[in-house]
Amino acid sequence: MSVPFQSTAIIGAGLMGRLMAVTLAQAGCKVSLYEAGSADAEGAAARVAAAMLAPLAESAVAPVSVVRMGHYALSRWPELLAPLAQPVFFQREGTLVLWHRQDATEAARLERVLAHTATQVPELAPMQALDSAGIAALEPSLGQHFAKGLFLPGEGQLDNRALLASLLATLQGNPNVTLHWQSPHVPADFSPGAPGQPDWVIDCRGLGARPQWRALRGVRGEVIRVHAPEVTLRRPTRLVHPRYPLYIAPKPDHLFVIGATEIESDDMSPASVRSTLELLSAAYAVHSGFAEARIVEIATQCRPTLPDNLPAIRQPQPRVLQINGLYRHGFMIAPALLDAAMELLTHGQSALAQGFGMDTTTSDDA
Repeated sequence: MSVPFQSTAIIGAGLMGRLMAVTLAQAGCKVSLYEAGSADAEGAAARVAAAMLAPLAESAVAPVSVVRMGHYALSRWPELLAPLAQPVFFQREGTLVLWHRQDATEAARLERVLAHTATQVPELAPMQALDSAGIAALEPSLGQHFAKGLFLPGEGQLDNRALLASLLATLQGNPNVTLHWQSPHVPADFSPGAPGQPDWVIDCRGLGARPQWRALRGVRGEVIRVHAPEVTLRRPTRLVHPRYPLYIAPKPDHLFVIGATEIESDDMSPASVRSTLELLSAAYAVHSGFAEARIVEIATQCRPTLPDNLPAIRQPQPRVLQINGLYRHGFMIAPALLDAAMELLTHGQSALAQGFGMDTTTSDDA
């Protein structure tokens, strides 16, 4: 892909900023990437994430437009990962959904929601109802503990931190890229199109863009990373619960990301004792091997979220593009946003964005 301009400044080096920078640099564009923090992405929401690519599972809380973006991303991610400088763990072993007997009513409600999604997005692989033998065939260590479950084939996941590191290494090795760390900027710092200035400015700052995009809010998430040599799970597993639907995402080398909490708050303080106990207790209820796991990290972060919980790409002024509002679906929908943004930059409009019902407003209201 080529682009009809020569240079761009990208503000924010989280997931979207790095993806945009790599894609534009590979297209031959000169890229200057500005980040308020360090190269480690310590302030990025993408660093504290399970990076599950689960459009049908997420339809429990996400509208059809997000489901379609997630389905699009499942086949797009391998294409994005292939040219990167370092390998990134990626798999599509599906999602396993389990519940305890006392939560069967909540599970039945979830199954109805997923079945309705399947009628709206028929291209998704059909879900499968499982008994204990079916569960054991997928995850031998779990079949004796759960009588029923659901299997969502084709869903996937990747290693979020390995991806951020690989994107960084790719940028560092590209002569078209200049990296600026500890360098906070806002779009108003540039005059795109003027002599000596970039042709375009792309704002990917997440919550850092709130002063310029006032509708943004933070939605707090908490995750625990544990090393559990006694636990073997091949795929992300979700536990149905009426109050905190838990997920366990296995990463390489018996590392597991455990999460569930979603709090309407931009509080960045450490995780509470209550939420930590709930997460660990629920994980232990899924697999007793977590009792001997070692806690590697307990992390909190706030996801950038717009009022409708949907992502948006807007152009508040000529030659300035803002991408934001990825909410809890960042890795699942990032390829769709990337490709829609590239269409906007290249053609001035995006059929992909229109197909997803994505907001690409040019106004600065909000």
